[in-house]
This record gives sequence, C-alpha cells and structure tokens, in this order.
Amino acid sequence: MAVQDSGKAALVTGASRGIGYGIAEALVARGDRVCITGRNEDALKEAVERLGADRVIGVAGKAHDEAHQVVAVERAMEAFGRVDFLINNAGTNPVFGPMADLDLNVARKVFETNVISALGFAQLTWKAWQGEHGGAIVNIASIAGVAPSPFIGAYGISKAAMVNLTLQLAHEFAPKVRVNAIAPAVVKTKFAQALYEGREEEAAAAYPLGRLGVPSDIGGAAAFLTSAQSDWITGQTLQVDGGMFLNAGVG
Repeated sequence: MAVQDSGKAALVTGASRGIGYGIAEALVARGDRVCITGRNEDALKEAVERLGADRVIGVAGKAHDEAHQVVAVERAMEAFGRVDFLINNAGTNPVFGPMADLDLNVARKVFETNVISALGFAQLTWKAWQGEHGGAIVNIASIAGVAPSPFIGAYGISKAAMVNLTLQLAHEFAPKVRVNAIAPAVVKTKFAQALYEGREEEAAAAYPLGRLGVPSDIGGAAAFLTSAQSDWITGQTLQVDGGMFLNAGVG
C-alpha cells in the first residue's frame, strides 16, 4: 500500500546509516519527504535508494562545514519547498581515554561537529522556513550527556551542551518551533560498536528491558516529537535508554 504524502518535509543530518537512517526511515514511512546528509557520498546514495529516491534526496558533506550546511538547506528547499522538521543527528566521537590526557584540538573537533553544527543547521532552517511557518527540531543527545561517561568524556560534555542548546532554542524559537532532544543509551550501530562488540549479552544485561537499542527505537521517538501528538512538548530531553537509569536506585 502506498504511503500517503504528509505534505511535510524534513532534514536529517548524519543519516546514511545508524540512528540517522532509522529516523529518516520512520519519517518516510509516515509520508514525509526527507533530505539526508552524510560524509560519504556512495553510502548516502545507497541510503537514498533504500529509502526511496522518489521521496528522499541526499547531500554529501561534513556537518561542521558551514558551506555544506547552507547547501543542504538550500537543496531541501529547492526539492520540497519547505523544511518543517530538522533532526540534528550528525556526531563524532574520535577519542577514547581519560579527561586528563584529552587533546584539546580533538575536543574542539568534537564540539564543532556535535554542537556548533547543530546550531548552524537550526539557524539556517529557522531563516529558510521555520521562523515564518513553524515546525520542530529534534537534537540527538545521549545519556552520556546526563551522567558521567568514563573514557568518552569529550563526547559526553558535547552531548550535555546539546541538551542545553535544546533549552535555549526551545525558549527563543517558541511559539513557532518546538525544540526537543532525545538521549539514547547504547544503540546497535557501527558508531557504537566498540561499546558492545563481542559482549552484547553482557552489555544488554545492564538494561531492565533486556536488550540494547536499535535505530528504529530512536526513529519512533523522533517521529513522535515531530508529530501533532507532541504539539505541547518543547524544551524536553527524552531518555530512550531501555530503563538503564532504573538500575541506579537503592536496593
């Protein structure tokens, strides 16, 4: 059965695979048209084909590149005439180790990609469409941003900044645009592979729901936060974590 066109359009960054792809898939399934971005042009083309080239376009580039941000928003506007939803998913975590030894240049790179790029895309979609017509933004944060995250501290700090960026934008963009964040726990993607590879059963045992996340878990949450069912929700960070923090209780 053909999916009915929702009349809405979205821009999802870092969506050639993993969580971003899962989000794009959920939005396409409900009838949105979607522009996806990613660094690897071949992987992006493959993702577009899988999602459906009749409803999806891809724009290759690095998220922190301001010229790429401009081109991505322009291409989405040219193709769809609107950008109702922005999902800031693009992120990086190139370092593993203690904070005492963190290379400050690497920390800067993490912030450029994970935080500054999200602000850049939000500014552009606001000016191109959302500021006048409304819409919603979803920032992909992490549970690493709401609790200590040993050995991935730079990543965790950047995701904490994403949570606060969500609050700032939600306050400033209201009432036109709702801005929320999703904070996933470990999701089974290539990005997070080092956290569970070879020990998935052991890693999953830490979760009351008994499994790690999958991209569609985050896709469903993003679809909800960009739907009419969440029209009175803004400035919130939704933890999609399989109940991980329930294990922090007493007893």
